[in-house]
Amino acid sequence: MAKFNKLSVAQEARIELHDALQLTGAEVSINNLPAGAGVPFVHAHKQNEEIYGILSGKGTMVLDGESVSLAAGDWLRVSPSVKRQLSAAADSAISFVCIQVKSGSLEGYTMSDAVI
Repeated sequence: MAKFNKLSVAQEARIELHDALQLTGAEVSINNLPAGAGVPFVHAHKQNEEIYGILSGKGTMVLDGESVSLAAGDWLRVSPSVKRQLSAAADSAISFVCIQVKSGSLEGYTMSDAVI
């Protein structure tokens, strides 16, 4: 396996990076929903927390029945057991990155894990 992988992505509805970049510790996807569209299912996870970063646009995430407004620049962490569903606003498309990692698995940060 290469020591690094680079990928350029097009503006598609959903791009999963785990295979293309040979990720071994996270699942990352880039998602684009047109105005008024939403993820077509409600879901939760067994082990993985999700981190959502809103790249552009605005929308709403329903978390265990509670609506949370989202806009470009917002970041949101969701615990594994929370039922979630994201939708673009009626008048705005939304683009976001979703990072999925095993909850509680982070053992070091840049300053404690870096070798200088």
